[in-house]
Amino acid sequence: MNEQETTLVEMVLAGNSDAFEPLVRPYRNDLIRLAYRMTGDWEDANEASQEALLRAYRYLARFDTARSFKNWLLGILVNEARKSFRKKPRSLSLAETAEPSTPADQERRHEDGVLRDRLRACLSELSRNQREVFILRDLEDRNIRETARILGASEVAVRVHLSRARKKIKDLMTRDAAPGKETTS
Repeated sequence: MNEQETTLVEMVLAGNSDAFEPLVRPYRNDLIRLAYRMTGDWEDANEASQEALLRAYRYLARFDTARSFKNWLLGILVNEARKSFRKKPRSLSLAETAEPSTPADQERRHEDGVLRDRLRACLSELSRNQREVFILRDLEDRNIRETARILGASEVAVRVHLSRARKKIKDLMTRDAAPGKETTS
């Protein structure tokens, strides 16, 4: 945790609630992006992000300043996204993108959309642990140590879940791309 974050945490704990906004501002985009990837729905992502911020504020006194504030905050978000996912079980969907302007753009976007939809379908086939590890490590580009800390798991468990997730996604993508197999778009 950097010196500025330490100072802001101390200010919030001393009663200056205005110091909370500059403390979390650098992480808002990370929160909403991760929440969306975990829930597959912008409304649920916003709700999970807001709830994570409320919980972070409420439980800031429990935060260990020797740890990364960002990882602690993302860990709270993961728990909130899990709750949201449990409340509204459904297949994960992607938001629509703006209409492309040229035929080449349309083709590229269509191909990108098909690939994203296939990946999203594969993610819904993973266990919760595998999905969370894959999202944090491969989509959010967190390292193994950060992923383990965010999820409250060991680095060995993260590696095992990641390996299994990658293998299952590869198998599903290969199966779906097999000749004679219709893919949905």
